Amino acid sequence: MKAFYFRRINHLFLCIIALSFVYCSSDGDSGSSSTPPPPQPKINVNTSSISFGESYLLNYSTAQTVTVDGSNLDEGIDMTASGNFEVSLDNTNFSNNLQIPSSEANNATTVYMRFIPTVVGQQTGEILLESGNTQEDVILSGIGTRITHSYTTFNQQPLGFGGGFNQAASQTFTLHDDLSTIQQIKMYLKIDCPITGCDDWDRFANIKIKDPTTNNWLEIGRYITPYWVGTQLLDRGLEFDVTDFKSLLSGSVELRIYIENWTAKADIVTLTFDFIEETQGLPAYEIDYPYYAVSEVLNFHANSISGVPYGVSHSLDLDKSIALPSNTESAHLRTLISGWGHATPYDPGGRPCAEWCYRTHHIKINGTNTFQHYMGPIGCASNPINNQSPGNWTPDRAGWCPGMVVPVRTNALDSALSSFNFEYDFEDWTNDGANGDAYYATSTYVVVKSNTPISAAVVTD
Repeated sequence: MKAFYFRRINHLFLCIIALSFVYCSSDGDSGSSSTPPPPQPKINVNTSSISFGESYLLNYSTAQTVTVDGSNLDEGIDMTASGNFEVSLDNTNFSNNLQIPSSEANNATTVYMRFIPTVVGQQTGEILLESGNTQEDVILSGIGTRITHSYTTFNQQPLGFGGGFNQAASQTFTLHDDLSTIQQIKMYLKIDCPITGCDDWDRFANIKIKDPTTNNWLEIGRYITPYWVGTQLLDRGLEFDVTDFKSLLSGSVELRIYIENWTAKADIVTLTFDFIEETQGLPAYEIDYPYYAVSEVLNFHANSISGVPYGVSHSLDLDKSIALPSNTESAHLRTLISGWGHATPYDPGGRPCAEWCYRTHHIKINGTNTFQHYMGPIGCASNPINNQSPGNWTPDRAGWCPGMVVPVRTNALDSALSSFNFEYDFEDWTNDGANGDAYYATSTYVVVKSNTPISAAVVTD
């Protein structure tokens, strides 16, 4: 009897240890193993995300593939594409919804995916795969872009003073001939450094095009060079929108680049233009006028100190009369302005003029203050060219920053205007003469646009 109890107690102890594996009979005999759970259905995909990169608007991208392999599925796999993406089982017939039939659901199936962008920029979506209560998805992304024609003009052109260099270079280039489908023109400027390194200072710099009608040089872009370095931190360099000068940026053009660099440590400049095509089928609000013309209003932009003297009397003419063509459908003013000098008296915080003093300027139309230009901070410390040490690049200047494009100030004109008087009015301030002069380098243009060929506005003194 004792042996029986001992055997039973020992058996119960072993049952407790092995409870999750076997069951025990009341008389001490072990039974068979428990029934394993049934296999779970699953949708297997060989990747969780796909990037299509750049694709032209309203054009199909090259198809990419994923392998879908179901396990223990009793139903077909429904595939639903969201966003600007489609799926196919044969790389020919694409749609937003397809099914892998149940007869193939548990086999490896190649699924094709493609991207059809409708807007410029980054776009995301997914392919959702469902079979019964089982789900899986593939995240999709792509970038919509317009058809672009690129032209490099100046290529590794050194600009400096001394050492065999010049501060400016002029040359004739051939650009895109047919502007009938061009909606936007971007300009990219890269600065590389010689073995000696780039110039130590932040310098006034600009790009100009010669108007063949007047032979005047029109300023299409202005920037301030970074201290010590080039634009290597930017993939394509500094970016400018120069669409306003579309009527001049075609065929044979004469361009001029300039940097107010007073050292033999030249800045090496490469200049590229992108002609971006209009895309048919987009909403009407995205389609621009096909015809442009531009006229110069103010031209004080030769260098940093050839601008309008600030805080002193001067004889420069800031008043103009402007007549717009009769078929003008849209017109605006385009102004570039940046201040130079450390003239006193200081503004609060020790900010001299005109580099550091914050000011509000006005454009008067027919004698009335119509547009304001606030010369204030634009975020120098957030400049992506953030390696300008030991340069003093982070403090905010008045409307510009070292290593950044000088912002374009665009003012849309009332559509009812056919002719008007223009005046650029600087905020009142008096230079006490104790610390040199102050200047505002200034250029202003009037741009007219139309659906029919258009001539430039007439500007008179």
